[in-house]
Amino acid sequence: MINALVKSVFGSSNDRYVKSIGKIVNQINALEPQIKALTDAELQAQTQKFRDQLANGKTLDDITPEAFATVREASIRVLGMRHFDVQMIGGVVLHRGEIAEMRTGEGKTLVATLATYLNAIEGKGVHVVTVNDYLARRDAEWMGQLYTWMGLTVGVIIPNIGEFERRDAYAADITYGTNNEFGFDYLRDNMKHERSQMVQRPFNFAIVDEVDSILIDEARTPLIISGPTEDKTDLYLQIDTIVKQIDDSYYDADEKTKNISWTEDGTEQVEQMLIAAGLLESDNLYDVENTQVVHHLDQALKANIMFKRDIDYIIKDDKIVIIDEFTGRMMDGRRWSNGLHQAVEAKEGVKIEPENQTMASITFQNYFRMYPKLSGMTGTAATEAAEFWEIYKMNVVTIPTNVDVKRIDEEDQFYKNTEDKFKAIAKAIAEKAESGQPVLVGTVSIEKSELLSHFLDQEGVKHSVLNARFHESEAHIVAQAGRLGAVTIATNMAGRGTDIQLGGNVEFREEDELSGVAEGPERDAALAKIKAEVGAERDRVLAAGGLFVLGTERHESRRIDNQLRGRSGRQGDPGLSRFYLCLEDDLLRIFGPDTLFSRMMNSNLEDGEAIGSKWLSKAIETAQKKVEARNYDIRKQVVEYDDVMNDQRKVIYQQRAEIMDSDAVDDVVVDMRHDTVNAIVGEACPPGSYPEQWDIEGMKVRAAAVLGITPLFDQWMEEDQLEPEIIEERIRAEVDEIMDRKIAAADPAIWRRVEKGVLLERLDHHWKEHLATLDALRQVVHLRAHAQKQPINEYKQEAFGLFEQMLDALREDITGILLKSELRMTPSAQESLPDLPDFLTGHVDPLTGLDNSDDGDGSAGQEAMFGSLAGSARAAFGPGGSNKDNPYANMDISRNAQCPCGSGNKYKHCHGAAA
Repeated sequence: MINALVKSVFGSSNDRYVKSIGKIVNQINALEPQIKALTDAELQAQTQKFRDQLANGKTLDDITPEAFATVREASIRVLGMRHFDVQMIGGVVLHRGEIAEMRTGEGKTLVATLATYLNAIEGKGVHVVTVNDYLARRDAEWMGQLYTWMGLTVGVIIPNIGEFERRDAYAADITYGTNNEFGFDYLRDNMKHERSQMVQRPFNFAIVDEVDSILIDEARTPLIISGPTEDKTDLYLQIDTIVKQIDDSYYDADEKTKNISWTEDGTEQVEQMLIAAGLLESDNLYDVENTQVVHHLDQALKANIMFKRDIDYIIKDDKIVIIDEFTGRMMDGRRWSNGLHQAVEAKEGVKIEPENQTMASITFQNYFRMYPKLSGMTGTAATEAAEFWEIYKMNVVTIPTNVDVKRIDEEDQFYKNTEDKFKAIAKAIAEKAESGQPVLVGTVSIEKSELLSHFLDQEGVKHSVLNARFHESEAHIVAQAGRLGAVTIATNMAGRGTDIQLGGNVEFREEDELSGVAEGPERDAALAKIKAEVGAERDRVLAAGGLFVLGTERHESRRIDNQLRGRSGRQGDPGLSRFYLCLEDDLLRIFGPDTLFSRMMNSNLEDGEAIGSKWLSKAIETAQKKVEARNYDIRKQVVEYDDVMNDQRKVIYQQRAEIMDSDAVDDVVVDMRHDTVNAIVGEACPPGSYPEQWDIEGMKVRAAAVLGITPLFDQWMEEDQLEPEIIEERIRAEVDEIMDRKIAAADPAIWRRVEKGVLLERLDHHWKEHLATLDALRQVVHLRAHAQKQPINEYKQEAFGLFEQMLDALREDITGILLKSELRMTPSAQESLPDLPDFLTGHVDPLTGLDNSDDGDGSAGQEAMFGSLAGSARAAFGPGGSNKDNPYANMDISRNAQCPCGSGNKYKHCHGAAA
C-alpha cells in the first residue's frame, strides 16, 4: 500500500527513467529546424561529419541528439514517416543497450533506425536480428532505403545464400538476419580451415526484434550443427512394433515435461519382448551393452504417446514436418535429435532418415552475450524483466504510447467443455462479422484452428485460416485482417511482423491487385481508388468498434496472450479483446486446480452456459505463472549446462583461430610431441616410484603405438641411477630427429600447411567426439540426484575431466600422425585443405527434442563451406561444367583443390565433377 502511495506521488522508477530521457528528446527537437533547413546533399553529408567527429575523440553519446535529428529528417524525405517523440525515447533506450517495450503498432521497426544508424557510423557493424526470413528481407529493403540514402551499406543474411554473399552482408555497416542464421554462421565459421573462409567479423552491437521470443522462448533450445551417422532403420521399426503393443499400465507419462518412465511391471514385460525379438545383447535390460536399445525404446515410447500428429508435427510429402511450438509454423527441414525424429517416422510409416551426431552447438544465451552491446524491442517484455536482467544484464524500459490505448479487455468466459466453448465462439464471431466488426481469433494449435474453422463453416461465416499449412501467404492475410467483417484465425500471432490496419492495408492491396498493371495514369487511378476505399472502410470499422481479438484459450505464457491482445487498439484505435476457456483446455487440465474447477463448474453451469469471474481469471494467471517459472527453470538449466561447455568452446575456438592466423605451427607441434613423450613416461614411471615398479613393457607398447619407435629401454635400464627425466630426454631426442629428417625432405611451405591441416582436422574430430560424450553425460547425469548429489556440479566435474582427457588424446593423435605418416606431394597439394563434412543445422531442446530453427536442409551451410560466387563474379568466371567442357582436364589438379576457374568451389564440385 505504501509502495502504491509513493508511486502515485513520484511515479514508478520506469516513469522517472523515461522522463529523464525526455531531456535528450528536447535537444533533438530543438535541432529539428536547423536540420530541416539542410539540402539533401548536406543532410547526406552528415554521416561523414559524424565519422570525423568520432575520429576526433567524440563519443556516440556526444553525437546522439544531432544524429537522431538527422535520421528523423532523412526518414521524412525518404520514407515519408516522421518519428514521434516516444519513438525517440525508444531509440535512446536501444542505443543504451536496453530493451524497449513498445505496444504493437507503435512503430518499432522505425524506432530501430535511430540506434542502428548511430551505431553503424563507427563502421564496426550493427546486426538487426529478426524472428523470420520474411521480416529480415522486408526490413532490409524497407529501412535500407533510409540507410543507403545516408551513405551506409546494408546486407541481409537468409538461408541458401553463398559464402561470398554472406561475407559481403557481414561486411556491410548494417546486417539484417534471423537469430538462427547469425548463430549458425558463428558455428560454421568455427568449423572452417582458413581465416579467409570465415564470413563474420568481430561482434559489435545487435538489436533484437521480438526480443522476448528470441531470447526467452527460443532460448530453451540450443543451436546444433550435426552430421549423419550409420543407418539403423530396422532397429527403429522393430522397436516401434514392440512399443505399439505396450499397455498404458506399463508406463507413467508426464505431460508437463513430455517425459515417460517405465513401471516395474512394464520393465519386465518390455524386457521379455526385446529378448524374444533378439534385440538385447544380454538378459538384463539395463546392462551397459543394451544402452542403445533402451535409449531408442524410450524415444519410441515418447514418439507414440507424447507427440501428436497435427499438433507437434504434420505429414507432408511423406515426411514428418515439425510444427514450431512458438509460432505454429511448419519447420521444413527441422529434425528432432537423439533418435526422436526417427521414432516418429517409424510410428507414422514414412521413410526413416539416419540420425545425426553433434558437431558444434551453442545456446542463444551464450551467443548473444558475446556482443559488447545488446539491445532489444518487443511489445511484451515486462513480465520477464527479472530474467532479462539475470541472464543478459538488460534493463526493460516500458515506452509510453503516442496516443492513449482505447481497447477494452473483457473478463474471460468459462465453459464446461470444448464443444460448448467453440459453439459460443462461433456464435460470437458470426454476430461481430455481421455487424462489420473485424475479428482476429487466436488459437494455440493447428488442430484447434481447423476445429474452429469447422464450427464457422456450420455458421456460414466466411473466414481465413493462418497456420502452419498456409504460412506462405501469412503476411497478406494478416495485413487485411482489419477489413470490414473480416474473420481471421491465427495460430499464434507472435512475430508476425505485419500491422493490422483498420479498413485494410493499402500497400498489400496494391501488391495483390495491381501487380500486373504498369506504371502510368491507369495504375495511379487504380491506386487512388484503393486508398479511397480503404479510408471509407476504416471509418465503418471504427464505427463498428474496431478490431475484436478473441482468444480460444489461454497460452502457457502471459506474454503470448498480451501479444494477441496487442493486435487490437493500435495507435489509439478502439478495440475489444476477450478469451474463451473451458475445463478441457490444456493449461487448466495440466496446471490448474482441476478438482476445484470441476466441482464448481459441473455443479453450477448448465450445458452451453458461461461464467465470468475475477477469481477464475486470477487462478488462470497463477497457472500461467507456474508454467513461466517452470520454463524459466528449464532455460536456466540449459544455460547452466551450456556455460560449462561454453568455457571449453572458447578455448577450442580460440585455439583454432590462433592456428589459422599463424604462419607456422611448428612450435605447437613440438610442444605437443614433448608433452606426449612426458605423458607416456610419466604413466609408466610414476613420480616417487622405484625402478623395479616401473612398467617398462607398457612403455614399450605405448611408444611403438603412439610414436612409432622402439627405444632401447632395456639397455638404458642397465645404467645406474637412470631417472625418468633422462628417459624423457632420450625419447624426445629420438622423435625430434625423426621429425627433423622428415621436414628436411619436404618443401617448408607445404609442410607448414600439412601441419596446420592436421592440427585443425584432428582438433575438430576430437571436439566432435567430446561433444557426443557430453551429450550422453547430459542425458544421464540427472540420475546422480538419487545419490544426493547435485547433477550440475557432477556435470561440471566430469566435463572438466573429459576435456583434459580430450586434450591428452588430441596431443597423442597429432604426434602419432605426423611421426608415422609419409608425405607424398602432388603439384597441387598446397592448394588442398581437409574435406569438411556435410551437415544439418538444428535448434534442439535437450530435454524434449523439440526443434525450432530456420535452416535445416544444410544447403546454406554447405554453400558457406564449399563456397560459391554471386552476381557479377559468377557471371565473370562462369559456372563449372562437365569433363568434356573442362579446360583443365589435362592439368594435374587435386580433387580437393580450389577450382582454377575462380568459382570458389573445390575442383571436384566444379569443373572436375565428371572427371
